[in-house]
Amino acid sequence: MSDPLPHEPEDDRLLDELLGVALEAGRRAGALLRDGRPADLGVAATKSSPIDVVTEMDIAAEKLITALLAEHRPHDGLLGEEGGAAEGTSGIRWVVDPLDGTVNYLYGLPTWAVSIAAERDGEALVGVVEIPMRGETYHAVRGRGAHLGERRLRCRPAPPLDQALVSTGFNYVTEVRVHQAEVARQLIPRLRDIRRGGSAAVDLADVAAGRLDGYYERGLRPWDRAAGALIAREAGALIGGRPGSPPTDDLTVAAGPGVFEPLQALLEDLGAWHD
Repeated sequence: MSDPLPHEPEDDRLLDELLGVALEAGRRAGALLRDGRPADLGVAATKSSPIDVVTEMDIAAEKLITALLAEHRPHDGLLGEEGGAAEGTSGIRWVVDPLDGTVNYLYGLPTWAVSIAAERDGEALVGVVEIPMRGETYHAVRGRGAHLGERRLRCRPAPPLDQALVSTGFNYVTEVRVHQAEVARQLIPRLRDIRRGGSAAVDLADVAAGRLDGYYERGLRPWDRAAGALIAREAGALIGGRPGSPPTDDLTVAAGPGVFEPLQALLEDLGAWHD
């Protein structure tokens, strides 16, 4: 777990402000996506129209978030999944995925989320994962722990690896998915089971909440993991990539102590970090 920030009044005020902004942005964007989704989205008449609608909703949610950030934190930087980017001058950068789990959203499945993190010098300070269809708001502040609503979160006590429930995700590129499927095929007999939820942010939050023993995925971008990784870490999980490395686009691994190390080593042996 990362060292806590110094408990100086200025830092505390900053963290409180960042958390408040992130919670409000997540709540508003989540409501927009939930209430604005057409009931017949998944059965629209043409192939392109459902995708177009999802893209429009995704962009609308990011615009809502960036507008709120510009209002409350005009000097901060931004890295957004839908192309929003700004340098900023405050030293704070927001890392935003306005709709993580777009295929789930398209099909009317509940596992999608709004993911918002604020970082300084590459370290996440605040993370919010809003899951509207589950009525859940996960949040964490570096050094202050992780919460689901008002409930403090702790990841599950570590079972033996062969009793661990682990989630993963697959790339949209066929050639990459083939290798990922082969890794999963070899992994399944060594675990309790594998889940494929469809949203990295939700999977990381579920590790924090003790609903999963672990999670891994190749190909995550910073906006996919920024908020969820902080939430999982503040709930006691370990976060990394390949052995000895932080999470990268090559590989993200999250699990409680006792599961993390053997899972990470097994993924290294199976080549989960390459295509």
